[in-house]
This record gives sequence, structure tokens and C-alpha cells, in this order.
Amino acid sequence: MSELTLLLLRILFLVVLWGFVFAIVYALRSDLFGQRTRRTPAPAPAAAPAPQYTAPAPATPPSARAVSTPGTPESSRVARRLVITGGAKEGLELDLPDEQLTIGRSNESGLVIRDDYTSTHHARLLLWSEGWMIQDLDSTNGTFLDGTRVIVPTHVPLNTPVKIGTTSFELRR
Repeated sequence: MSELTLLLLRILFLVVLWGFVFAIVYALRSDLFGQRTRRTPAPAPAAAPAPQYTAPAPATPPSARAVSTPGTPESSRVARRLVITGGAKEGLELDLPDEQLTIGRSNESGLVIRDDYTSTHHARLLLWSEGWMIQDLDSTNGTFLDGTRVIVPTHVPLNTPVKIGTTSFELRR
């Protein structure tokens, strides 16, 4: 073989070798940082809000709303506040909505709990005629009412601890 052929084969070998090195670096960069995407302009501010998650409705529809005018005996039985008694948001008090409150990690939830043991849509509090009911939304780690796992929608008595993930709360007047 001539010197010129040997030199060209060496240069070709180096080019192929460097090609493999660049391919490996590109694959590692894609794995670590993801694919590059082009930014699109922001939508017009008058865009419609994102659709809300709605879980399946319970089998029995709630009857007439239990919240009545203040001062009646019936309104004194129904909780008006949710108080977090343990977890990252301990001490937080929320006014309960008129019909339902979704609890989970999702930003769409009425009560957002960010921990590793809470599902995206974990549980839901529903106002039925006899008071508030807790319904587990097929969460991985479960919802516990006074230490007992909730499987079907269950009545939540006042001042009874409910545990979701690492957060505990109670319903109060």
C-alpha cells in the first residue's frame, strides 16, 4: 500500500471515530436535557379556561342541600370549615364550598396537597343532606377516616381526623 492510501485510511478512521463520539454526546444531551422545542407565541388573553377534572358522580344523588339559613338547628350540624391538623400545611383553615371540594396534588384541586403519598385526584368531600361525605377517588395510598380506610362514600362527623398522604384534617363548624 502506498503512503498516500495509508494516510487517507487513517484520516477516514479518525473522522468515523469522532462521528461516534459526537453521536454519543448528542444522545446523552438529549437524555439529560430533553429534545429542543421551539417556543410558540402565547395564546390571546381571552382564551377559554382549561376544562376542569370531574370525577364520576356518586350512585345516589345528593338530596336538598343541608346548608340552610344561619340560626336553624340543621345548619348547626353542618361543618363550615376544614382545618388542617397535621402535615406540611398544618394550621391552615379553609371555608368549605357549597357542594364539593376535591383534594389532591393537581392544581385543579380545591385543596392542593403536595406530597409523595397523595394522588393527583385523591379524594372528594361532598355535601349531602346529612352532612359532609368523603369519597376516595381510587387513590393509590388510600384515604383514612379516624384510622379506617374509606372504600365507599362515608359520612365525616365533626372533629374527626381524616388522613390523606401525610396530611390530616378535620371538619369544624
